[in-house]
This record gives sequence, C-alpha cells and structure tokens, in this order.
Amino acid sequence: MASWGQLLNEVDALPNDAARAQWIQNRTFETLRRIGDKRGDRNVLFYSSAFLQKQLLNPVLTQITFEDVNGFMSTLYGMRWDKGLTLLMHTPGGVTNATETIVQYLHGKFADMEVIVPTFAMSAGTMISLAANRVVMGRQSQLGPIDPQLQISGKFVSARAIVDQFDRAKGEVTTDLRLAHVWAPILQSLGPALLVEAQNALDYGERMVGDWLARRMFNGQANATQMGKDTAGYFNNATIHKSHGRRIDRYEARSRNVIVEDLEDNQELQDDVLTAYHLMTIMYEKSPAAKMIWASHGVTWIKNAA
Repeated sequence: MASWGQLLNEVDALPNDAARAQWIQNRTFETLRRIGDKRGDRNVLFYSSAFLQKQLLNPVLTQITFEDVNGFMSTLYGMRWDKGLTLLMHTPGGVTNATETIVQYLHGKFADMEVIVPTFAMSAGTMISLAANRVVMGRQSQLGPIDPQLQISGKFVSARAIVDQFDRAKGEVTTDLRLAHVWAPILQSLGPALLVEAQNALDYGERMVGDWLARRMFNGQANATQMGKDTAGYFNNATIHKSHGRRIDRYEARSRNVIVEDLEDNQELQDDVLTAYHLMTIMYEKSPAAKMIWASHGVTWIKNAA
C-alpha cells in the first residue's frame, strides 16, 4: 500500500490537472477491481463525500440525499447482479427517506451485500451498513447513532432530546404544579406538532433498520425479528449515546450482534481499501467534487460543488 503522502507526491509530479485526474481515476478503478477479486469476484462501489475536506460547503452537497439515487442507478448499470455487492462507505449521513430508497434499490438488485467502512459511516451511513449482510471494519473505522435530527430555527436537534424533554417536563409538573410556569415558555417553543413528529421520526428509523437487520444480517436466526428490534433500538438510543456524532467501533457493534469482519484479517485487502480511501481524499482536494460514486467496472458519478 502506498501512503497518502506517497500517492500525493505521485499525483503532484504529473504535468497538469487532466493528467492528475486521469491517473487518480485509473488507479482507483484498478484498486476497486482488486478489492472485488479479494472478496470473491464481486461488484464494488465506493460511495464517498468530501465532508472532511470541504467543511464549509452546504451540508446538502455532502450528505446522502435523493439525488444520490441517480448516482447509484448510473454506476450500477452494467453490473452482474448475481455477483453480490461490496460497498465502501464514507459519509456523515443524510436524509433518512433517501436512505430508505437507496437501500431498497440495492436490496432489489443484490441478494448479498456487504459494507466496508474505511473510516466513517455515520448516521444514515450506519443505517446502510446495518442493512448489509455483514460489515467490514478496521481499528480506525466507526459507525454512529442513527437517532434522527430535526431542524428547528436553523439548528439540528435530536428527536430523542425533544421527546425526553417533554417527558421530563410532564414528570416535574405532575409532581409539582408550581413548576408549570417554568416549563410553559419552553414547551410553547416546541410547537403543536413537533413532539409527534419527533416520536414518529424515532419510530420510523428504528423500525426500518430493525426490519433490514432481520431480513439480511440476522436472516436464519430463530429470533431474527427481536434481534433486529434490539440492535436498531440500541443504535437509535440517544439517551445512551449522548451525542449523534459518537464513535461506535467494531467491538461495540459486535456486542450488539452486528456481524463485523476485521479489515486487518486480510492485509492485502486492507492495503487496497486504504489506498482507495487515500485516492478519494486526494481527488476531493484536487477537484471541485463534493460527492462521488466509483464502480469497479469503470463507471463514475460525481457531484461537484458550485
């Protein structure tokens, strides 16, 4: 495996931007094909986002959205569905409804799907990972909580925090009516429907992920449905995790029955996965790209920032 610095030096030694872009493209396709070979002759997709390199961009440009469905449709065209899919994921998350559409589309194409997490597959990226038959993670890899975030007055707030705050207010006011005047202005700011929306969002995501787990990762288990509910419930529990960006490593994921393979078990595979990851980061630094999907059979979909 070439390090990030070595790859960057090779890119910078090329004469112009066109040559650099072509070199990165050829090297990435070659690396993805090797990953497919090492995983048993499988299709490989690399879905990634520039959320680390371009933090000042509008989050819509770097998150999972409905537009990504077009990207998956474009890059899957020409694949053999019987080979299975190895999906590399690097994302901060995004829109839950779009995530459902993407997963249902992938499930409709592939009887077997695995996710490799080079570093970050957070929030909706974790949802997609839990929709796979198995996940491959390294020491540096992390998943995250899946509790939905609702936008209120320009700020994203955990749906769980809204529900918990109302429950706390209800409990305190029931115990001591004198506290009603303290809670009144806070509860009025929530609006008439926000509490219901928050609870619906929590139930929707948890039920959806639990169903995916039961039908894919836990398929064949006598108690697959309950296992799916329990695992999804844990990832959805912001009361436990305290932060939506909290790191959930492979050991914690395994403790919740997630099927996780160690990336380090195959040194050649680890080298190729990290090479693909480094090439992706260099591409974001050298181009206006905000999101990319690369396919092992030589197809790309790129969303550029304006």
